[in-house]
Amino acid sequence: MDHPIVTPGESVGSIELVESWPLETTLDHKDIADAADVWLDMLGRAEKSLELSEFYLVTSPESKLEPILAAVEAAAERGVKVRILVDLKFYGNEPALVDRLSLNPAIALQKYDVGALMGGVQHSKYFIVDGKEVYMGSQNFDWRSLEHIHEMGVHLRSAELARPFVELFAADWALASGTPKSALPPVSSPYTAPLVADFNGVSVEVTPVFSPKGWLVDEATWDLPQIIALIDAAKTRVRVQVMSYSTSNYDKTTFFELDEALRRAAARGVKVELMVADWSKKAYAIKMLVELQAQGVDVKLVTIPQFSGGFIPFARVIHSKYMTVDDHVSWIGTSNWSGDYFYQSRNVGLIVEGAAFTQSLDVVFNDLWSSSYAETLDPNATYEAPRIKE
Repeated sequence: MDHPIVTPGESVGSIELVESWPLETTLDHKDIADAADVWLDMLGRAEKSLELSEFYLVTSPESKLEPILAAVEAAAERGVKVRILVDLKFYGNEPALVDRLSLNPAIALQKYDVGALMGGVQHSKYFIVDGKEVYMGSQNFDWRSLEHIHEMGVHLRSAELARPFVELFAADWALASGTPKSALPPVSSPYTAPLVADFNGVSVEVTPVFSPKGWLVDEATWDLPQIIALIDAAKTRVRVQVMSYSTSNYDKTTFFELDEALRRAAARGVKVELMVADWSKKAYAIKMLVELQAQGVDVKLVTIPQFSGGFIPFARVIHSKYMTVDDHVSWIGTSNWSGDYFYQSRNVGLIVEGAAFTQSLDVVFNDLWSSSYAETLDPNATYEAPRIKE
């Protein structure tokens, strides 16, 4: 819930909503900070430590990521302890920048074999500055995420808000180094949740949440049951934007927990709206969405037009991952909605209770939902899969 802003002198953290949008679209919001600017400012403030937990790293000459990359290297040069985790499995697809940074003696970098430990991938996307600032969102450390993809994230400023991320990174760094799970230190002290943070002059309540189950510093922070609880408590409306939505896992097992929660909500009269990327225009994915639509869920597919400068692989897509419920509570994170993300892969997120924050996300949702980029799912159509890669 929203509260009046705290009295002067009272210590409170802050939370800022941050976005990226595809160039040549109408999806920019002037009152929401640009991720490239926020990242650069945060990295420039680093004095002691910088930890990055990323899926992969990839840049391009003259892109918005280049000055950010330079800021990471500059931090290392001025004595900041820089540590970077990337996913081992995906490294094979994009090795160049990882290899470049691995050669920098001032930067410690590990390729994290989450597949061997948890079965999935290191899919989280966050970084921590001096143990007191965190950026977390859907953006990969990828130049395309800053220029050609629709993304949402948050900037946290507070050592207490940052602590769960600091301890998660420490655990993952140790696991990547070969430390057995049984030897990981316990949580330093119980997390206080929710925590109060300032958002544009009002206080909201923030709860960090993580996955996968069984690999958390504090298992009470597992995100999936908390997301389902929010849906089950919905009275009037649930809105979800994710890149992909599936009731089938990569290993062909099924995952119905979120699907059933959305169906329950629709059945009791809650207006449920789901927006996914046009990358879902494949027969098996469309079938799942049509089945959900038949249960009263409004479903739209979003297509971002190709860039005038030519085709860009793995870009021009919506990649944000968030949900709003009843105008007052939100989830925002790094997970697409299929079981692998919650049971086998490392992901991070936040639950934010407060009308001001949620309504800001609702504006983003509404603008995309009502735009020419979004089309209502036609259960009788035969869709052609879009071009994604070269």
